[in-house]
Amino acid sequence: MTEFRWGERTLVMGIINVTSDSFSGDGIAPAGRTEPSVVAAALEQARGFVDAGADILDVGAESSRPAQFYGEREPVSAATEIALAVPVVAALARAFDGRAAVSIDTTKGEVARAALEAGATMVNDVWAGRRDPATLDAAAQTGAHLVLMHNRDVAEYPGGVFDEVVAWLAEAIERALAGGVARDRLIVDPGIGFGKTGAHSLELLHRLAELKAALGGLPLLVGTSRKRFIGELLGGTPPEQRLEGTGASVALAIAGGADIVRVHDVAAMVRTVRVSDAIVRWQP
Repeated sequence: MTEFRWGERTLVMGIINVTSDSFSGDGIAPAGRTEPSVVAAALEQARGFVDAGADILDVGAESSRPAQFYGEREPVSAATEIALAVPVVAALARAFDGRAAVSIDTTKGEVARAALEAGATMVNDVWAGRRDPATLDAAAQTGAHLVLMHNRDVAEYPGGVFDEVVAWLAEAIERALAGGVARDRLIVDPGIGFGKTGAHSLELLHRLAELKAALGGLPLLVGTSRKRFIGELLGGTPPEQRLEGTGASVALAIAGGADIVRVHDVAAMVRTVRVSDAIVRWQP
């Protein structure tokens, strides 16, 4: 099972969208594409990521874009998700064993279990087991790392976004621990852009260090790559024109305590991370 040395440097997670409808336009599984073709495309993308310095490859086969902002979409069945994601997970685990870990981005326990059996060593659940607690079971039974991300359907926080996110994640941590996941396998994610307005995301990013401390110093994953709030700040730029804004948010997330950054543009963000780490983690 993959081991990480937290605190020495920031890890880079590269996004492998085995979908047809990613908000960022980088899905590699359009309708009609054959499984061998999808796997080949994923391997090519992943090879570029790993060569550029990615530490983790995050494979997802269902778009998690927020319906409140991007509209409703047809749900993907567990069987369809497994058929799309698991061959890619297996191929990446074989090809990059010892060079990069493979993560499965799913909210379904059945998918998580199949991906872990195929070689993934991390479950990235954008609902932290609330949609299907079996993702927690799969992580607990295999010793996999588990990312618990905050999410909600509607961006409304009567008690304030920071306090509500902290309380929600604290509860998620307790449920995961009670379900048998070891504390040293847990990673938390504030869910930038998920059930949050741009203002909510900015507050959470501004208060990352405070959030991390409030959650007991658990490793922190932050995903800002190409997100809507960056487009809003830059006057409505589309996802493919948000590279500099993503870089700024990644650098400042690292200053706030991020241990993993989840990104689309791996090569550029690896360079951003290396410079940020040299400054933030500098010691005399």
